[in-house]
Amino acid sequence: MKTDILAFGAHPDDVELGCGGTVAKMVSEGKICAIVDLTKGELGTRGTDETRKLEAADSAKILGVVARENLGMKDGFLENSEEYQMRIVKMIRKYRPEIVLANAIDDRHPDHAKGAKLVSDACFLAGLRKIETVLDGENQEVWRPKHVFHYIQWKNIEPEFCIDISEHLDKKIAACMAFKTQFYDPTSKEPETPITSKDFYESLTYRAQDLGRLSGVTYAEGFTSEKLISLKNFDGIVW
Repeated sequence: MKTDILAFGAHPDDVELGCGGTVAKMVSEGKICAIVDLTKGELGTRGTDETRKLEAADSAKILGVVARENLGMKDGFLENSEEYQMRIVKMIRKYRPEIVLANAIDDRHPDHAKGAKLVSDACFLAGLRKIETVLDGENQEVWRPKHVFHYIQWKNIEPEFCIDISEHLDKKIAACMAFKTQFYDPTSKEPETPITSKDFYESLTYRAQDLGRLSGVTYAEGFTSEKLISLKNFDGIVW
């Protein structure tokens, strides 16, 4: 399957929180997008493996992605090992994205930065011809994405560019709230966590609004890039 964008998250809901608006926007513009979760989020305080799986599927439908997979890596103990790299290499070669979106390069949860580096390294390895992989009994062709961009999560990392999600914030929030066990729910009897508060729920809007203010739009999501970006012209820039 050839995709335009392949978004990776260390945990189910990372993609939604970090770049859900961007994914929704790209899908609305006819781009083919898919999501790969590295872990099942099994160490989460709320919910279970099964509820997270169902919630991830519901969220994927809201965003309109063509596929969502989970690699079953160990939540809380991500490591940049050959085994984990090769699992990601197979996904990159399977979906053949032009752009990969990955976790924040630095964040509160250690899995986020580890996942960022893991995906980044796998993107490079996926383009090496002497690394051979087989998926579903077939040899895979090499593939290396043109760009790897990292979304922003808990920490306020300064973005290197922003994507205007002004028309897609509602869909981003709906995709996040599809993870019913994980976020604000005043009727829940489960323990509170930093992401279950009303303030965190409201931050989905005010953080996007602040990035929009800084970049000249209503709402935006920010990204960092692994390499310098060159523009062909000034078309598309918000003045």
